[in-house]
Amino acid sequence: MSELLRPAEPFSPWPPFLAGFTAALRSVFAYVLFGTFIGIGALGHDFGFSLLWMLLSTALIWAGPAQVILISAMGTGAAASTIGAAVAVSLSSVRLLPMVVALLPLLRTEKTRTRDLLLTAHLTAISMWVESLRLLPQIPREQRIAFCNGLGTGLLVPSLLATGIGYYLAGSLPLVFAAALLFLTPLSFLLSVTRNSRLLVDRLAFILGLGLGPLLAAMKVELDLLLSGVVGGTLAYVVYRLRKAAR
Repeated sequence: MSELLRPAEPFSPWPPFLAGFTAALRSVFAYVLFGTFIGIGALGHDFGFSLLWMLLSTALIWAGPAQVILISAMGTGAAASTIGAAVAVSLSSVRLLPMVVALLPLLRTEKTRTRDLLLTAHLTAISMWVESLRLLPQIPREQRIAFCNGLGTGLLVPSLLATGIGYYLAGSLPLVFAAALLFLTPLSFLLSVTRNSRLLVDRLAFILGLGLGPLLAAMKVELDLLLSGVVGGTLAYVVYRLRKAAR
C-alpha cells in the first residue's frame, strides 16, 4: 500500500483519503457497524425520535454505546433523565480519549497544525483506532491524517445509511434481532483486540479484564465494567514493570 501512496508534488490529500475510505469498506468493522446501527436506528424510532435527530446523533456522537444511553434516557422525556444522560454519555465517551492520545503521535509531523487533527480526533472510535494502528505503518507519515480521515469517514457513512434503514425497518424488525445486532459491535471489538494483542502486557490485561468483568457483575459492584478495565490494566502494567525490573 505504501508504494501506491508515495508522496507526490504538489501533495494532494485526496489519494490517501480515498485509500483510507476504501480500506474502511474492506474492513469487517464496516459490516459490523452496519448491523449495529440498524439496531440503533430501530431503537430511536421506537422511542419516537425523528430520522434527522437519529442521523445527527450518529454523526456527532459516533459511539454506539453512548448513543444507546442517550436514546434510552431521553426517551423517558424527564428533565432529570436528560441531565443524567449527558453525564452518562460524557463518561462513556471518556474511554475514547486515551485512543486519541495514542493515535496522535503516529500522525503528527513538524508542519501539523492543531486544526488539522480536529476531524481525525472526532472520527476516532474503537473501530477506526484498531484499523489505524494496523494500517498506518504502511502509510507515509505526511499522508496519515488524510488516510485516517478517509478511514473514519468510510466507517461513518455505512453507519449513517444503516441508521436510516433501521429507522424505517423498525416496525418489522423483531426485538430479539435488533438486540442481537447491537451485540455485534462489542463482539467484533473482542475478536479484534484478541488478534492485535501481541505483547504479554496486552494479553494479560485482556485476560484479567475478561475475568474481572463477570465477577464484579455477579457481586453487583457498581461501575463493574469501568473497574474491570482499570484494575485489569493496572495489574497487567504492574506485572510488566516487575518483569522489566527483574531483567
